[in-house]
Amino acid sequence: MDPSLGQVVVVTGASGGIGAALAEELARRGAKLVLAARRREALEEVARRCRAAEVVPTDVTRRAEVERLRDSAIARFGRVDAWVNNAGRGITRSIAQLTEEDVDAMMRDNLKSALYGMQAVLPHFREARRGVLANVSSMLSRVPFATIRSAYSASKAALDSLTETLRLELAKDFPDIRVVLVLPGVVATDFGTNALGGGPDSRTLPGAQPVEEVARLIADGLWAGPADVYTRPDGLDRVLAHLRGLAGLPGGS
Repeated sequence: MDPSLGQVVVVTGASGGIGAALAEELARRGAKLVLAARRREALEEVARRCRAAEVVPTDVTRRAEVERLRDSAIARFGRVDAWVNNAGRGITRSIAQLTEEDVDAMMRDNLKSALYGMQAVLPHFREARRGVLANVSSMLSRVPFATIRSAYSASKAALDSLTETLRLELAKDFPDIRVVLVLPGVVATDFGTNALGGGPDSRTLPGAQPVEEVARLIADGLWAGPADVYTRPDGLDRVLAHLRGLAGLPGGS
């Protein structure tokens, strides 16, 4: 039996890209979904392709709206079993080009939005003594191979740190609250064209991973397997090679 069956899952950034694909994948596995994003019409279109899906238009950069999302999920289904912080945004700027506003936007959209989700659902998980919290980060948080994504990579690195810290914080007293970090590489979505400052279409980049494949791997990793989910088979190897290179060790890149 698939562990997703009957589970209540909140997915932010569910109107397109990875979030929409994940919602559809979880729906096929029998999950009950609460879909959040700013665009109601796009959310409703995704919901039509899913079963037992609740649509809650949400601006995840506003704490009160994220708390309302949690309350709506509990009111509709009686509980939340898993919460996926997927919403985020890229940027196309080198470090020399970054403005204060650029950095603030990246931290707001990619870090604070996830923090609001974590803080909203954690009391519910602690009361139940179980749950799955997943934060969608990026390979760029660990191997910054795309310098035009400078502030994006930095915001995702900060998200990695918060996720790992929470995992350690909960491990002793709440071992059944699972904290998952998802690290995709280049995915064939409209992420690139939606980045601040525009940029290359991710769907045209060599080796872009199909979004459906990424969604399957995330769904597989919510309830089982390593707590760090690399969606590309060579993901962890690339990180280790990068770290070896920084340390001047053999096998480094």
